[in-house]
Amino acid sequence: MFESLTNRLNQVFDQLRRRGKLSEADVDAAMREVRLALLEADVHFSVVKTFIARVRERAVGAEVSKALNPGQQVIKIVNEELIATLGEPAPLNLTGPKPRVIMLVGLQGSGKTTAAGKLARLLRSKGERVMLVAGDPYRPAAVQQLQQLGERLDVPVESDLNLKPPELAKRAFEKADKGGFGVMILDTAGRSQLDAELMSELKSIIAKVPPVETLLVVDSMIGQEALNIAQGFRDNVSITGLILTKMDGDSRGGAAISIRSVTGVPIKFIGTGEKLDALETYDPSRLSSRILGMGDMLGLIERAEAAFDQQAAQKTAERMMKGQFTLEDFLAQMKEMKKMGPLSQIMDMLPGQMGQAARQADPKEIEKGMKQSEAIISSMTLKERRNPDILNASRRRRIAAGSGVEVQDVNKLIKQFRETQKLMKTLQKTGGKGLGRLFG
Repeated sequence: MFESLTNRLNQVFDQLRRRGKLSEADVDAAMREVRLALLEADVHFSVVKTFIARVRERAVGAEVSKALNPGQQVIKIVNEELIATLGEPAPLNLTGPKPRVIMLVGLQGSGKTTAAGKLARLLRSKGERVMLVAGDPYRPAAVQQLQQLGERLDVPVESDLNLKPPELAKRAFEKADKGGFGVMILDTAGRSQLDAELMSELKSIIAKVPPVETLLVVDSMIGQEALNIAQGFRDNVSITGLILTKMDGDSRGGAAISIRSVTGVPIKFIGTGEKLDALETYDPSRLSSRILGMGDMLGLIERAEAAFDQQAAQKTAERMMKGQFTLEDFLAQMKEMKKMGPLSQIMDMLPGQMGQAARQADPKEIEKGMKQSEAIISSMTLKERRNPDILNASRRRRIAAGSGVEVQDVNKLIKQFRETQKLMKTLQKTGGKGLGRLFG
């Protein structure tokens, strides 16, 4: 997300940090670069104009001139104004009598059906009983796609190709009410463009089953056209929130920065991948931190908590600090890390210099190295994983052949493992001093 924008802004910030004092000319030069970076990221020009004016007004005032570190103070102002531009967080409304209807609307190809599955998974993980409704009988295989998602999630899907969407929605609502379901997620039909027929059908559905949330699903990769789509739906249907999909596939992502200011409709979720767990609750402050290259440690912690077995992780940590960390533990940790999602997204969440260094690395090369390490360790016997001291030349040749690598690759992994063990013993003796070396 926002890779190009983040890199451009970090270059500007690096220049600001190097200056002990900031003149008005310095601020103007920095703001010109920030303006260009935002426009290249496809942020709406009116939003850029207002944003730059607000930042400049604060940056040339007493707020910065009296600061101990003027450059850092300007970055703080940029962060605060970006959060204000991104808008207040708007949690999902699940009040009122059950079942609460959440209707997803949008154009074809925006990712409505997948978003319905992701939202069902998220709400079910919070204890809600969820029903999915396949209200798109027009797109080929749309109903089957939702049924497959329902099977994977163990969530019931209501469908009937012989019924028109308004009647299907009404029947599904009655079933959900009798079945004790708390939430009914309705996937509606899309069109290749906005038209009266689409809007008429949506209004008919709303008349049958008034939703507590009408969420517009927008493809963030279409840039500023997303603003026109949001305004078109808002003018015809009472849109309560937005889901921005494919945020992982667009390094610009300016629609996310512009859409709240231009349309007044709050963003509620952002889709960050194809998997069903790749849906994040929208948080302006955390998104701003990621855009400005400050990372998202809270998001990283949440992913780790969801992916890792807490008891197993605690036992592994205790063994590591005692110098009892084995290759078996190493393999288990790599498998757990995979559950956190694509490595590029994890690296994007790292803050400060650690994050900058990580973003300079090639995630594909790192993932390739992890796969190779996993293959090598998997080719070992349990005894070899727990006691690498027994790995003589013949054993290493067997492991290399079994994992499809060279013997020197096996040797390299063992060497890295030995260095990690030594570092852990050093940390145990020094009480944590030298931890920076581990991150280095």
